[in-house]
Amino acid sequence: MKVRSVNISLSKQVQYKDKNIATGIFKQPVSGRIAVNQVNLAGDQQVDLENHGGEHKAVYGFASEHYPFWQHKLALDDLAFGQFGENLTIDGLDEKRLCIGDQIQVGQTILEITQPRVPCFKLGMAFGLDTMPRLFVENAATGIYFRVIKTGTVAAGDMVSRIFRHPDNVTVHALFRAYFDKHLLIEEKKETLKKALVIHALSTEWRDKIEARLSQS
Repeated sequence: MKVRSVNISLSKQVQYKDKNIATGIFKQPVSGRIAVNQVNLAGDQQVDLENHGGEHKAVYGFASEHYPFWQHKLALDDLAFGQFGENLTIDGLDEKRLCIGDQIQVGQTILEITQPRVPCFKLGMAFGLDTMPRLFVENAATGIYFRVIKTGTVAAGDMVSRIFRHPDNVTVHALFRAYFDKHLLIEEKKETLKKALVIHALSTEWRDKIEARLSQS
């Protein structure tokens, strides 16, 4: 794996559906080494802390390989890295291979996988397409949220290595499908969700979601 782009943004006010919205989704690639602290990247502002940011969503990574798919699907001439609001655009960041609780190293920075991304309306705002959050969920190529285990710096061109694979082997993709995919068998969903619950690295947000879902079944 390799970092293709590091992307950050300060809060911006934009007009959307007759409302003034503060958002940090419009991220732009930056050069040089960028510091990674416990809750974000230097120069990056997380506005809606109820849905973004915090310890378990300090850094958001998205695979560069997803870009050609969306460019074709949406019939766009070009998509610049950072369009999905990611901090790190990474070659080979595969949700079907990487697991909740896995740790990756970027330079001296160590990150731990905590959850898939569930998009809010601001992804649609970024694309000018109200249906984009639904399309994103249907595609299930979610990107990955990370907790910072060891602070450091990151830059485009850094190699990324998985230094720990969690033995419970719940991939980011499998967890997302277990929660959202209506076509999976109920018992298969339950098995995956129950396995995820015992993983310490799982974010509080997803732990609460899973417990609520299982209590209804």
